[in-house]
Amino acid sequence: MDMIIYKNQYVLSTILIVAMLLTIYLTKRAITRFSFVQAIEVNRRKLIFNLSYFVIYILTAIILILIWDVNFQQFTVFISSVLAVVGIGFVAQWSILSNLTASVIIFFNHPVRIGDRIRILDKDFDLTGEVENITGFYFFMKTDEGRNISLPNNLVLQKGIEMLDKSSSKIKISTESSLTPTPSTTPQN
Repeated sequence: MDMIIYKNQYVLSTILIVAMLLTIYLTKRAITRFSFVQAIEVNRRKLIFNLSYFVIYILTAIILILIWDVNFQQFTVFISSVLAVVGIGFVAQWSILSNLTASVIIFFNHPVRIGDRIRILDKDFDLTGEVENITGFYFFMKTDEGRNISLPNNLVLQKGIEMLDKSSSKIKISTESSLTPTPSTTPQN
């Protein structure tokens, strides 16, 4: 009788793992298509891949625990202990968690893309320039003065951002024509 139960658990576990691999494949295709349509940079795409894989693995582990009839009292004690340790670690590193969350929000919902000219609306600093990179934790931009600035992603979400035209630069282009000959450049016969 026990052999039949174990056989069913093995079959269900195999089906779950195949379903997990299929879900990972389909998720990867969907994220890749979305990132090409939205012109998302490769590093940002990798971050979303890793986060989605993490969620899929956690869900698979929970379902495996249900399939194998793990004692819930012992399991809840174990999970609560793990979550307490992780919670203390996240409180100590709250900025890391908020920056990762902000990175996901910027990836899916924020109109700012690499190469865009923006102005970050801040009362203390005038940060106007071009977005150079957006990573899992930081937002990099080059200001019009030539300074390289890195801002935490959660700060980028907290501040207002004004989207500028690519042509609106502080660099002035001379409108005078140099085709009119001056006396010093007139050819001598």
